[in-house]
Amino acid sequence: MNNHRTSEILQTAARLAVDEGLDWGSAKRRALRELGLPGRTPLPDNLQMEDAVRTHIALFHADTQPRELEALRRVALVWMRRMQAFRPYLGGAVWWGTATRRNDVVLSLFCDDPKSAEIALINLQVPYEPHTVTGLRGEPVEALGVRSRCETLGEDVWVRLLIYDLDDLRGALRADPRGRLPRGDLQAVCQLLAQDASGTLAP
Repeated sequence: MNNHRTSEILQTAARLAVDEGLDWGSAKRRALRELGLPGRTPLPDNLQMEDAVRTHIALFHADTQPRELEALRRVALVWMRRMQAFRPYLGGAVWWGTATRRNDVVLSLFCDDPKSAEIALINLQVPYEPHTVTGLRGEPVEALGVRSRCETLGEDVWVRLLIYDLDDLRGALRADPRGRLPRGDLQAVCQLLAQDASGTLAP
């Protein structure tokens, strides 16, 4: 791919991901439209996208992003404790350390019974919105969206609970090309929150 074109796509997609909270796939596809490029244009991979997102944050959000990220991770921790019976794992931008207040908190639940998490929300009297998202292998996966108050940010944030079978857990923990786990359990999230503010925010 032309290096200049790749750079344009990455810069535009990173802006969309950070400033509008789009997932990386959606951000890359919308970047093509904004740049007037054909839909078949080859897209940068997610490692390139991650680097571009981190660069955008460092340039434009360095003063606000760490506080917003910590706030979202604390929301994640609350919901991981509430849903602990369903083996919650944090993923997405909040796990990777690239989230701002515009991002959702994405938790994967691994359930013996796919309806059990929904029943738990009903028992907790928590309103939720069922919807479908793209899963680990590109398959449609049921998700439950709940709004959760974040006092640090002074607003509600979306928590997305993705419902998987228990058998999917092993495949969900395969390391990425850089040797990092793509999501973390409750203990891992506690460790992230315990890190010194001067340390890395990435897992």
